[in-house]
Amino acid sequence: MKILLIEDEPKVSAFIKKGLEEQMYEVEQAYDGFYGAKLATENEYALVILDVILPRMNGVEVCKLIRQQNLTVPILMLTALGSTDDKILGLDSGADDYLVKPFEFQELLARIRALTRRSQESVGTEVLKIADLELDVQKKTVQRKGTPISLTAREFALLQYLLRNKERVVSRVDIIEQVWETSFDTGSNVIDVYINFLRKKIDKDFSPKLIHTLVGMGYVMKEME
Repeated sequence: MKILLIEDEPKVSAFIKKGLEEQMYEVEQAYDGFYGAKLATENEYALVILDVILPRMNGVEVCKLIRQQNLTVPILMLTALGSTDDKILGLDSGADDYLVKPFEFQELLARIRALTRRSQESVGTEVLKIADLELDVQKKTVQRKGTPISLTAREFALLQYLLRNKERVVSRVDIIEQVWETSFDTGSNVIDVYINFLRKKIDKDFSPKLIHTLVGMGYVMKEME
């Protein structure tokens, strides 16, 4: 499994690379954002590990560029910037997960496993549907009323979970356990942020609305009568 590591601190990059290679991952390195973006958009990777503060092009810009190319490769951001606003900025740029430095290497491995597992899941030619929304599990595509919708790997995993549980209320804890599958701050608003991301992409310009909030209970995907 090939991973692209975009990190400008040589010691940190070497530490991560060594640890991942010991786990049998193949790691390609970039030490600035511009070169990292070039590699990410010209080659195929199972995962991109991306620092935020980088020379030549910062991580947020790199992430946006990758998503503008409609690439759905999972992106895990590493950064010393740990405020809620920083996390939301990273996630809003298209990242699938966010890990604050310093971190335990075992947590990094857990997040990598979760992200790559979700991106590789496929079940035949299964297509999940509700109203005029369709998600193709194998092709990793989403469309509504025939209009293609570009999602990040994490958004795709969240939508897939909601569709598999359509008509059923799922709590924030359910989503954390089934979509994130790793240690998670249950007091964080990241789930709400991702629900809003999905709403903007699949509900904002369409009717009927499909993602609904039940205050104090969670979320449900259904076609309202």
